[in-house]
Amino acid sequence: MNIQEVLYIFEYICWILASIAVAYPLIYSLASLGTRKSYYPTANKQHKFAILFPAYKEDRVILPVVESFLQQHYPQELYKVIVISDHMQETTNERLAQLPITLLKANYENSSKAKALNFAMDHFGRDKFDAVVILDADNIVDTNFLLEINKVFDAGVQAIQAHRTAKNRNTDIAVLDGLSEEVNNSIFRRGHVRLGISSALIGSGMIFNYQWFHDNVKHLVTTGEDKELEVLLLKQRIFIEFLDEVYVYDEKTQGEKGFYNQRRRWLATQFAQWGRVFKDLPQAILSGNIDYSDKLIQWMLPPRLILFGGIIVMGSIMQIIDWPLALKWWALFLIMGVTLCLAIPDKLVDDRFKKSINKLPLLFIMMVVNLFRMKGMNKKFVNTEKNGSSTL
Repeated sequence: MNIQEVLYIFEYICWILASIAVAYPLIYSLASLGTRKSYYPTANKQHKFAILFPAYKEDRVILPVVESFLQQHYPQELYKVIVISDHMQETTNERLAQLPITLLKANYENSSKAKALNFAMDHFGRDKFDAVVILDADNIVDTNFLLEINKVFDAGVQAIQAHRTAKNRNTDIAVLDGLSEEVNNSIFRRGHVRLGISSALIGSGMIFNYQWFHDNVKHLVTTGEDKELEVLLLKQRIFIEFLDEVYVYDEKTQGEKGFYNQRRRWLATQFAQWGRVFKDLPQAILSGNIDYSDKLIQWMLPPRLILFGGIIVMGSIMQIIDWPLALKWWALFLIMGVTLCLAIPDKLVDDRFKKSINKLPLLFIMMVVNLFRMKGMNKKFVNTEKNGSSTL
C-alpha cells in the first residue's frame, strides 16, 4: 500500500466521520420544524421558588435585573430572590440590600458558578422551597415567568430549560452569537423534546426540583456546571423539558475577545467530557438509557463552525488533488447549509444578519486556535463581561 492509497483511505474515514456529525443535527433540525406548542393545564397549587442569581463582578447589570424580576405576577411570599454577590462593589451590595431579597456575600479566591450555587444551598434547608430557578445576572424574564413555570412544575416535571434568547443585537458578534443560540435551541432543545429525548441545558433559565438540586449541587466542581447537571439528571433518568414559549432574555457576547474566551471555555468543557463518553457510553446503550446515550454522542461532535470550515477545507483540497472525490464533500457542505437554514428562525434573517456574515472566517480561525489553548480551562472560571446592552 503506497502513500497515495493511505491518504485516500484517511480522506474517506474523515468523510464518514463528518457525515455522522452532519446527520445528527439534520435529524433534530427536521424534528424542530412546525409550531407545536407545549400545553400544561392551570396548576392546582402555587409552588414556592428560590430564584438564584450568581453574580461575579456584575455591578453594571445586577440591580435592574433584580428589580425587573421583582415585578413577577406571582405571590411575593412564594418566591425568594437570592443574589450571591462575589467580588462586587460595596455600593452595589448596599443598594441590593435595600431590596426585598436575600443577599449572600462571597469572596472566593477562585470563583465559579458552582461554588456560588453550593454557597446558596448551604444557607437554606432542604425543605425550604419546592423548586429552584437559576438565572445569570444579566437575564431578564417576562412578568408571567413564574406562573408558566409553576404550571409545568405542578404537572410533575422535575427539570426544565426555558427558551434563552438574545436581548441585544448591537454588534456583528452579538448577532452571530444570538443566531448560534437559536440554532442550538432548534437542534438540541426543541428538536430533542419533540422526539421524546431530553433537552440540553444552557447554564441559565434552568429550573429544578429543589430537594433534588439541594442533594446534588455538591457534585458540581467545574466551570461546566450545566454539563455536570445533565449527567446527574440523565443518569437518574430524569427528563429535561424545554419550554419554547417561556423566554429568558440574555445579553450576548459583543466583541471578538469575549467570543474567543467564552468559546475557549466551552470547548474545554466539552472535550473534558470525552473521558466520560468512552467510560459511560457502552453501559448507557446496554441499559437502554436513550437520553444519556444521546447526550454522550452529542458531546463527541465537533463544534458547528469547525465542522463547517473543515468540510470547506477538505472539499477544496480534494478539488485540487482529485476533483471527483471532492463532490461528496460539497454534498456534505450543501446538507450542512440546509440544516442550518432549517434551524435558524426566519425573524433573524435580516439585514443585520447579512452584514454580520463577514465575521464568520475570523470566528472560524479563532475556534481553530482555541483547540490548541484549552488546557485547564474547564476548571478556570472566565467571566463574560456584560454592560447591560439590550435591543428589546
